[in-house]
Amino acid sequence: MSKTLVAYFSASGVTRKTAQLLAEVVGADSYEIKPEVPYKGPDLNWNNPQSRSSVEMKDKNSRPALADKNAKVADYDVIYIGFPIWWYVAPHIINTFLESYDFSGKTIVVFATSGGSGFGDTIAELKPSAPKVAKWIEGKVFRGRTSKDELSSWVKTLKS
Repeated sequence: MSKTLVAYFSASGVTRKTAQLLAEVVGADSYEIKPEVPYKGPDLNWNNPQSRSSVEMKDKNSRPALADKNAKVADYDVIYIGFPIWWYVAPHIINTFLESYDFSGKTIVVFATSGGSGFGDTIAELKPSAPKVAKWIEGKVFRGRTSKDELSSWVKTLKS
């Protein structure tokens, strides 16, 4: 039986709720990916080209610093990584997370939350940050509140 981790970044709390429910559904440990400098409301204003998130997402090389590097990635075989969709991809802090650990031989399942965007080029943007991942699985983008039943159904599709 493989050991599973749900790692997630949540700027506003929506992804956190989904990730915590997912961890319950799959019987996984969870780890919150936290930025060294937390995001505040004005930082997330995508309508403002000078907001922190807008500036970071315009620069593909942007790598926001992590608050810690305490995830015990080596202990897990399957790692679900969750995040909100920003500008049709994962926030760059996910690249920082992937570049901070050795994911050799791991299976990574990405999932996201979004009000309307899909995954876009997310997997292509993340792969260079963790080139030794054995298997990438593009999961699902969840909209708003997600139920345990919805997550259970989704997880079953991954196993088939």
